[in-house]
Amino acid sequence: MTQTTRLIVGPFNRVEGDLEVTLDIRDGAVAKACVNAPLYRGFEQILRGRPASDALVIAPRICGICSVSQSVAAARALALVCGADMPANGRLASDIILACENAADHLTHFVLFFTPDFARACYAGHSWHAAAQRRFAANEGQSTRALLPARARFLHLMGVLAGKWPHSLALQPGGVTKAIDPAERVRLLAILAEFREALETIVFADSLEAVAALNSVAALDAWTDTAAPDHGDFRLFLHIARDLGLDRMGRGPSVLASSGSFGLFQSGVWDGRLAPFDPAGITEDVAHAWMAGGIAAPFAGLTQPAPDKPDAYSWCKAPRLDGRVIEVGALARQVVDGHPLARALVADTGGGSVQSRVVARLLELARLIPAMEDWVQALRPGEPFCLAPSELVAEGSAIGLVEAARGTLGHWLTARDGRIGGYQIIAPTTWNFSPRDAASMPGALEQALVGTPVQAGETTPIAVQHVVRSFDPCMVCTVH
Repeated sequence: MTQTTRLIVGPFNRVEGDLEVTLDIRDGAVAKACVNAPLYRGFEQILRGRPASDALVIAPRICGICSVSQSVAAARALALVCGADMPANGRLASDIILACENAADHLTHFVLFFTPDFARACYAGHSWHAAAQRRFAANEGQSTRALLPARARFLHLMGVLAGKWPHSLALQPGGVTKAIDPAERVRLLAILAEFREALETIVFADSLEAVAALNSVAALDAWTDTAAPDHGDFRLFLHIARDLGLDRMGRGPSVLASSGSFGLFQSGVWDGRLAPFDPAGITEDVAHAWMAGGIAAPFAGLTQPAPDKPDAYSWCKAPRLDGRVIEVGALARQVVDGHPLARALVADTGGGSVQSRVVARLLELARLIPAMEDWVQALRPGEPFCLAPSELVAEGSAIGLVEAARGTLGHWLTARDGRIGGYQIIAPTTWNFSPRDAASMPGALEQALVGTPVQAGETTPIAVQHVVRSFDPCMVCTVH
């Protein structure tokens, strides 16, 4: 008779916030997973009853990593309930600021959160381990020491356009309050040029355009083999992924969704074919969350803690789109947008994988920087960056949707007489790390962990960590 053992893994290091995963292990692999977000924070209650404009101050403080995404979502919801317009400069500047945060986040995930695991002693017998140790070792790796200063200089862009990062107040319903002059536009282009050079020299060892042009699994494999395995961090990762079978590990849901971003990436839902993304189909299920209530659309939802609720195991709600579990993130964005490499990677495995999620983030990074260069060139110093009417009265309901680095983020705002009557937030990690729903359907990560190998004696299985980190969880955003 096959024996099932239980292993509780957590807290995870190199993860934003608290995370605990309960694994049932059978025949050396995960047979069942339950993902627990064990920290409750209560931002949705904090916002209720306050002046609507307070959302611009409070919501970004949900997280310091994706505070711009929270700001943009709040500003978009407020713009809709206030009837605010935005000039072209304001839209461009908002896009540049958000893209800066997302691009920095993609690099941070790759350099600090994901690749250091390959430098661990458990991989000492692999041919690539010495190169991984030299380049990826936490704090001491060559890539870490080179790319973190490059990332810091890249974030100077935030100072020019948003005053500071995180928690800038420059992002408003009517645009961006910080206008720039011609000299500052030149500085922005110089910052982007320096960051491009770091990416092309260290991460890709190739031009961004060449990476963005990879259009099939065969093209990716051929590119991987055109130079030595340690010629660029991306190529080294691909050799490691090939050796460890990361393209077959961590298969998530076959449904991917994106609300669209920047006017660069289109919105939609992909399940083998493209359908429209309709937020009216979103519900939140709390059957296994420490929350009171049932299944409700976000506008009708409440965040009412029920810490003693039977059968609950997470503070995270279970969002569903038309009743389906979906995966969000860079992979979903690139697949929905129709990038041929992203679609080929998903078609090859029937869903996302550890490798495809990481490849998609780096692919998106290669696509974002040239777009940012174009947006900076399109800025018109001397023209308005923000339209601010003398009085904005918030009345009605609206959704502020944005694509954060980790995926689709939504703010559902109801305002009455200028005050917040209701505020519900569904963050990317809420989608990906949700618990089971009333139909006992596991969330995206819970599905992706099934089948992950666990070696005898492992207390924090390395393969499980690869799967978890491929989603790049931000747990503090999950439990608002």
